[in-house]
Amino acid sequence: MKKVLSNYKLTIFLLLSILIGGIAGVVFGPKTAVVKPFGDLFLNLLFMIIVPLVFFSIASSLANMGGMKRLGKIMAGIFTVFFITAVISAILGFIGISIVDPLKNTDISAIKSIMTEAAVDPEAEDVTFLGQLVQAFTVPDFQMLFSKNNMLQLIVFSILFGLATAMSGEKGKPIANLLSSGSAVMMKIVGFVMYYAPIGLGCYFATIIGELGPQILGGYVRVFVLYLVLTLIYFFGFFTLYALAAGGKDGVKVFWKNAITPSVSAIATCSSAACIPINLAAVRKMGVPQDIAETMIPLGANTHKDGSVLGGVFKIVFLFSLFGKDMSSMTSILTILAVSFLVGAVMGAIPGGGMIGEMLILSVFGFPPEVLPIIAVISTIIDAPATLLNSAGNTVSAMMVSRFVEGKNWLKESLALK
Repeated sequence: MKKVLSNYKLTIFLLLSILIGGIAGVVFGPKTAVVKPFGDLFLNLLFMIIVPLVFFSIASSLANMGGMKRLGKIMAGIFTVFFITAVISAILGFIGISIVDPLKNTDISAIKSIMTEAAVDPEAEDVTFLGQLVQAFTVPDFQMLFSKNNMLQLIVFSILFGLATAMSGEKGKPIANLLSSGSAVMMKIVGFVMYYAPIGLGCYFATIIGELGPQILGGYVRVFVLYLVLTLIYFFGFFTLYALAAGGKDGVKVFWKNAITPSVSAIATCSSAACIPINLAAVRKMGVPQDIAETMIPLGANTHKDGSVLGGVFKIVFLFSLFGKDMSSMTSILTILAVSFLVGAVMGAIPGGGMIGEMLILSVFGFPPEVLPIIAVISTIIDAPATLLNSAGNTVSAMMVSRFVEGKNWLKESLALK
């Protein structure tokens, strides 16, 4: 209970710091630059831990998957469900934010005077499409993985390392244990940094508002309202369709009968990790087999985040609008959807864990690191509804995985045993 309350309080403090910072920026204007060093300190702390955090969290998650019954089929089902639902949420988010421009009628010219323009390599234009893919997913030297500018490449290496450890069996267990310990230690460090987050984020946000002007606040309000509307559509509409696909009309009844507690817990805690025990109890009542439940729910808490994918689209489009970048081409659209999917997959299962995904956005699209607080604010204001889709979505996804693994009559057979 103490852990849940701590997560809840952190979210409240972050919201208060953003509110106070926004008011200070409006009242004092450019004078708020005096507190910018406190914001820079917060950014540097994040940049300092981001590389080991990504490596240990992803590699550990994959390295410790071994020893589960029907692992291959269950993992195939989980991957299929995760991918389909994430793509749907990304498309929904892109459609929504394309209709409602969050920065409409906002003067964005001021951004260029305080933010460092992303450096564009003139030689990059001469690289073929396949060459760009190679550069996007790999680096020519191992030491380059230690740079925050190569986040996607680091994720690829972490996945390979985790899978290799898991497939090494007994010989890989010492490494798996080391990765688990490393992940736990890094999460503890994140916890330390997040104690300072309300001060650091508030100071940086005050500086941004002071120099950009209060007009950007309207963009945040539109983002929140639009996200809330899409959350309701996805929660009631798509979750119902997912339950129908998993178990027919009985699936819909069983899901909504047991979905209230996980949903309320997600909103109250703003933490997918804190909801793991609650979700496990709920999916068992829904008839999900034990081995599927115990694989799907913990793994989903770290890698299946439809709400974060939806938020990832919002953050990317928000930055595209802020910098005046074109996103009308099919390549840009597909890239936005793909990166949003990855953002949902790599975000930590704790409040504030979205910093990993946000760094990925900056790295892939070449935005300067100084804009991190701008999208960090979006993460904070949409935290509760995003967690609702992230956490509660794992319960209906577990039902779909059961349909994939056990066949179309899985629910009837499960209910018959009760």
